[in-house]
Amino acid sequence: MDAAAGAANKLRRRALSVSVDTETNGTAAAGVGLGRAVHAEEPGELVSPSARLVEDFYIVVVIGIATPVNLPVVRAGIEAQLARYPRFRSIQVKDGSKDGHPRWVPTTVNLDDHIIYPKLDAAAVACDPDRALEDYVATLSTLPMDESRPLWEFHILDFPTSEAAATTAIRVHHSLGDGMSLLTLLMACTRSAADPARLPAMPPLPTRAGAIWERPRPPASAGALAFMAWVWSFAVLAWHTLVDVVAFFATILFLRDPHTIFKRVNHGAHQRKRVVHRGLSLDDVKFVKNAMNCTVNDVLVGVTYAALSRYYFRKTGEADTSKEIQMRSVLLVNLRPTTSLQACVNMIESGMESDVKWGNELGFIILPFHIGQHDDPLQYVRKAKKTVDRKKSSLEVVFTHLAAEVILKIFGLKAAGAIFHRMISQTTVSFSNMIGPVEQVEFCGHPVVFIAPSGYGPPEVSLSRIICDAPNRRASRVLIIFLKVHKKIS
Repeated sequence: MDAAAGAANKLRRRALSVSVDTETNGTAAAGVGLGRAVHAEEPGELVSPSARLVEDFYIVVVIGIATPVNLPVVRAGIEAQLARYPRFRSIQVKDGSKDGHPRWVPTTVNLDDHIIYPKLDAAAVACDPDRALEDYVATLSTLPMDESRPLWEFHILDFPTSEAAATTAIRVHHSLGDGMSLLTLLMACTRSAADPARLPAMPPLPTRAGAIWERPRPPASAGALAFMAWVWSFAVLAWHTLVDVVAFFATILFLRDPHTIFKRVNHGAHQRKRVVHRGLSLDDVKFVKNAMNCTVNDVLVGVTYAALSRYYFRKTGEADTSKEIQMRSVLLVNLRPTTSLQACVNMIESGMESDVKWGNELGFIILPFHIGQHDDPLQYVRKAKKTVDRKKSSLEVVFTHLAAEVILKIFGLKAAGAIFHRMISQTTVSFSNMIGPVEQVEFCGHPVVFIAPSGYGPPEVSLSRIICDAPNRRASRVLIIFLKVHKKIS
């Protein structure tokens, strides 16, 4: 037996952290190993306020691949890439200060603790591999992670489904990074399928310059009226910001979304959350965008309005089609410069990954979601555009980011966490989107079929996340559906 086959067999035979079978009805047990941290003599980097607020939040990325898994190649790829980045080889350790601030401290990474090759029930996999995959990913939301190790895992599911020859489920604690920083890492770890020697092409930069709320000053030749309109736009910006800040505090104090089938009823800490992803044509999205003179984001928000509306009326059997419900979404917004993805990927590729600013640089806005039925499906997009345009004329995202840091610094983690979780529990949906690779890519030598990012941890929300995923020219819409959370509808 050669060394590669021996390594594969060793990985297959090792004690598994997760095991799923039909006797336990899809539940799983987690094995917690002993920590092997090697603390540095110098204090590590402080855990950021944003990272401390998301201590109960996890990211799960399901990646479909076009070939069966070559375990030695995957292991070598992970060892050469992910394990050498600072956050992926560090744990959180409280320092000796009075308040015990957590810091990132380097530790020894044992890949056997992070690459998991679960044994699923063979009969269940043969009967319905798609359901077996879905059930397994759902069990991840019930399992705690061992904090004595770096908080990331690769779950290798080496059986074919309707979409891929094999699947990898990556679970990462949200404190390691937000969507943009983890996307940067993913892009740096992939290679172009057309030329595996080079990085994949980067997403195009937005056409705008500066922040989304900035208003370019008109030239002097435009006249006094144009100048007055420019000044007035700042007055409108200030007014919208004031209204949004008041709504933010009202949400924390008393303003709560109406109860619908989308809100959780059972508040179990380790309740299973089912992850379902569906694809739609990115070319179709762009066709609607061009026809309606809006953005891709506007179309995707409108599509989500339509999908949730159809689901609501189908599940409730509501006869009054004129009824309209307004719930709200917490929309996560990246605050990094638009050029940072390309710059960070280049830094990682050149061996300067320690200089990359990892972690969470997020703000959020409270975005109204409209549930209703319309004869014209484009009405959903029109409403989405109107709502999103209004939110662009506000500094709400900057305020929420600064407010989170100030509250955490003054009142501490417990108070800040309570406020943050209350704000989320008073709304219904958490929503985020980002652009992915713009060409077919390979990950650890395996061609990627789809990338479906999602997450779990918010106390009382359904999570809808959209990523523009270009390997197969599709935008992958990911809905997180909670099991056993809706009241029975008669």
